[in-house]
Amino acid sequence: MDEREDQARVTALTLALEGIRSAEPRSAVKNYLTRSGEKLVLRDGTEIPVRGEVYVVGAGKASGGMAQAIEEILGDKIAGGVVSVPEELVGKYSTKKIRIVGATHPKASQKSVEAGRMVLETLTNLREDDLVIALFSGGGSALLEYPVEGVTIDEIGEFSILLMKRGADIFELNAVRKHLSRIKGGWLARHAQPARVLALMISDVVGDRMDTIASGPTVPDPTTFQDAYNILKKYSAWEEAPASVRAYIEKGLRGAAPETPKPDDPVFSRVVNRVIASNMQSLEAMATKAQNLGYRPLILTSMLEGEAREVGKVIASILREVRKSGKPLPPPLVILAGGETTVTVRGRGIGGRNQELALSIAIGIRGLRGVAVACIGSDGRDGPTDVAGAVVGGSTYDRAVAMGLKPEEFLVENNSYEFFRAIGGHIKTGYTGTNVNDFIVAVIEDYEM
Repeated sequence: MDEREDQARVTALTLALEGIRSAEPRSAVKNYLTRSGEKLVLRDGTEIPVRGEVYVVGAGKASGGMAQAIEEILGDKIAGGVVSVPEELVGKYSTKKIRIVGATHPKASQKSVEAGRMVLETLTNLREDDLVIALFSGGGSALLEYPVEGVTIDEIGEFSILLMKRGADIFELNAVRKHLSRIKGGWLARHAQPARVLALMISDVVGDRMDTIASGPTVPDPTTFQDAYNILKKYSAWEEAPASVRAYIEKGLRGAAPETPKPDDPVFSRVVNRVIASNMQSLEAMATKAQNLGYRPLILTSMLEGEAREVGKVIASILREVRKSGKPLPPPLVILAGGETTVTVRGRGIGGRNQELALSIAIGIRGLRGVAVACIGSDGRDGPTDVAGAVVGGSTYDRAVAMGLKPEEFLVENNSYEFFRAIGGHIKTGYTGTNVNDFIVAVIEDYEM
C-alpha cells in the first residue's frame, strides 16, 4: 500500500465517523426542541402546548438517546413512557420516567411484541390536554410491533426476510408490514387520540419519507392492501408467505379488515411530525470537515439506491475519471454519497450491502494510486454481520490476488464478509446509537501518476 493510499484511508474513516457523530440523537433533539414555560418550541417556530401530562413512546436504534434528551428537557412533566431499543443497548441509557426496553433487530421477535403491548397500554385513557412525544429512528419497524389478530411475529419476520433477500426495498417492505400491524402505518396516532402527538424522527430512509421511517406509526399511510398484495406477487413471495398473512391481506382486499389511516383522517389534525436528523445533514457535516482538512468536498447525493455491486461500478468509474482528467473536480478531493443500496442474494456467502459495495468498488479501482473508499452503515451494523462496512483502496484487488484470492468469486457468492476478514478492511464500530442510512466516503489524494 502506498503512503498516499494509507492517508486516504485514514481520511475516509475520519469523515465517516464525523457523519455518525453529527447524527448523535441527544444533540439532534436538543438542537431541534426547546422548552419555553408551558410550551415546546420547534426549530421551525412551531409551538406545542404542554398543559396536561406528557407520555413518551418510541422505538429505534437512536430512540434511547432521544429519550434521554426529552427527559432532560421535560423531566418534571413526564408521566411515563416506553421506548424500545436493540437489546444490546438497554444498559447504555439512564432514564428515570421513561422505561427503556430491549427487543430484537433486524428480525422482530416476541420481545418486539411485548414492547408494542407496553406502548399501547401507555396510550390508553389519554386526555385531550395530554401530549404524546413519539421518538422513532431506523430499526423501529423491527423493535416495536403488535401484529393484527391471527398473524404471529414469527410469520411477519419470515416473509420480511424473504422479501429482503429477493431485493425488495424499504418502501415495499413497509407497505406490506403496515397492513399486518396495529402500530405501524398511522395506527399509533389513532391509539393516542384524543391527545396531541409530537413525533420526532431520525431518518434512515432514502428521501426522508416520514411514512416509511419505522413504518410510519404517526404518519398517514398512502399504501393499500392492494399494494401489499402486488408487492408480494412482484417478488414471487405470495405463495410462499405464511397462510395467515395471505388470509389477512385477502380479508383487507374484500374490505373486511380496516385500512390503515389515510391523509384525510381527522386524527392527524392533532399530530406534528418532524425529521430532526438525516443523511444529508451528516453529508454536509462531513463536507465541512473535509474542507477543514484541506480537501475539495463534493456531495453527489443522499438518495443513492440500486443493487450494491452495480452502484459500486458507477462509483469506481467516477474515481477513475477524477484520476484521469481531474473532473468533475481535481484532487485532493472527497466525494460523498449516502442512501441505501440493496443486495439480491444469489450466492451462499455472508455479507452486507456496504461490504458488497466496497468489494465491487475495489474491483473497479484496481491499480488507482492514492485512492480509498469507506462504505459504512451509520448504525454500526451491515446486514447480519458484526461490522459496519469496509474500507478499500486501489491496492486492495492486487493484494487479494497475491494472497491467492479471487475477488470476483467472492462477489458472485455474496461473500464479502469473508473476503474482508481474509484481507483486512472491515470497519467495526459496534452499535452507534443512531441510524441515518449509509455513507460512501471516497478520498482521492493529490498524486501525480
